[in-house]
Amino acid sequence: MALTGLEIHHHAVRMRPDAVAETRAFYEDVLGLSPDPGVREIPGVPLFWMDTGNDTQIHLFGVEGVSRYARRPDRDPFTSHVAFGVPDILQARTELDRLHVEYWSVGRDKRQQIFLYDQADNMIELHQIDTCRCRQSTRPAPGGPAID
Repeated sequence: MALTGLEIHHHAVRMRPDAVAETRAFYEDVLGLSPDPGVREIPGVPLFWMDTGNDTQIHLFGVEGVSRYARRPDRDPFTSHVAFGVPDILQARTELDRLHVEYWSVGRDKRQQIFLYDQADNMIELHQIDTCRCRQSTRPAPGGPAID
């Protein structure tokens, strides 16, 4: 068996911390994307998330080198990665264990994010569907309950 029901939710890429305004202008003025107005702040990491037309996002992080949030150099959640939503993150974790796939996680319960690498060293994130802001169509209305 394998993981099932995956949805692409976001692609996270890095930007130079000293070029945040110019990078955001490029994504807005050249690519025509709109920023997610409810993105949470992460201390010490300039960031913005841009909505795309197919209900996914691009996450941009102003980080160079290993971030202060890394557990070790190869376990940095601010490494460029693609993120998939899964129907049940706890079931996904059980399946990864069964398949003997190495991973690491942050958060707890259904709000956890699991990170793993493919054979080409591309980082992949898994999180439970509808526990993030990636899908504009399922975000709470302004003033509603917060999701990251």
